[in-house]
Amino acid sequence: MKNRVEGKVALITGSGRGIGREVALKLAGEGARVVVNDLDQDVAYQVVEEIKQSGGEAVACPGSVTAPDFAERLIKTAVDQYKSIDIIVNNAGYTWDNVIQKMNDEQWYAILDCHLTAPFRILRAAQPVIRALSKAEQEAGQEVFRKVVNISSIAGTAGNAGQANYSSAKAGILGLTKTLAREWGRMKVNVNAVAFGVIDTRLTEATAADNATIDIEGRAIKVGLNPALVKQMAAAIPLGRSGTAVEAAGAVFLFCIPESNYVSGQVLVCGGGIE
Repeated sequence: MKNRVEGKVALITGSGRGIGREVALKLAGEGARVVVNDLDQDVAYQVVEEIKQSGGEAVACPGSVTAPDFAERLIKTAVDQYKSIDIIVNNAGYTWDNVIQKMNDEQWYAILDCHLTAPFRILRAAQPVIRALSKAEQEAGQEVFRKVVNISSIAGTAGNAGQANYSSAKAGILGLTKTLAREWGRMKVNVNAVAFGVIDTRLTEATAADNATIDIEGRAIKVGLNPALVKQMAAAIPLGRSGTAVEAAGAVFLFCIPESNYVSGQVLVCGGGIE
């Protein structure tokens, strides 16, 4: 069946590249109207154009999810453009690794701000809108479900050496997920999380270069993994390989469709069998 989310309004952070982009394309292809966000304005608008060229509807809300005014701006974009909020995918993120004795406060707070504080702010800003929509629907005798999908990691479920900041943030998002599943159930909102294992993105691609970096708000953040490490990691995965961004988007999609209307407060590990 196609158009499983026909007419729904989906807000997806970090959707200019990688997993987020594939989530945006998947939801748009299934009928959703999408608010695309990315730190890089150019790639955000590229995804919007790609969706429109395929016959879908999308609008861009570029910028850093950690900006103090971003959450309100994202919600306003959705309401002004589409008059609703139906799906929120808190996906934006990156890693900035080090062992704890070498990790400074800037590294710690930058990762927590992106992976935990930003989703908190977005969901806080969305609550009044969702509450008003839910109240109107209940008064009209309608049962309408909304979806929140928070992105976690196996680093958050099991920990990972060299990632005290990232693991802590990804564990924290699970607590936020379970709490909001309880708080928002009365508004017919399913709140779940997907914890990714090793997924092929620019952050995890095999590279022999030791100086491969991306710019995150003026910081040069190292990306890529040693090819030998990538091979070693793949050998530890029961399915024998890392996942693709398309496969990762599929896991998110499972929590966005009507078949998950009675599933809330859950964590789905998308890791090829690794836990």
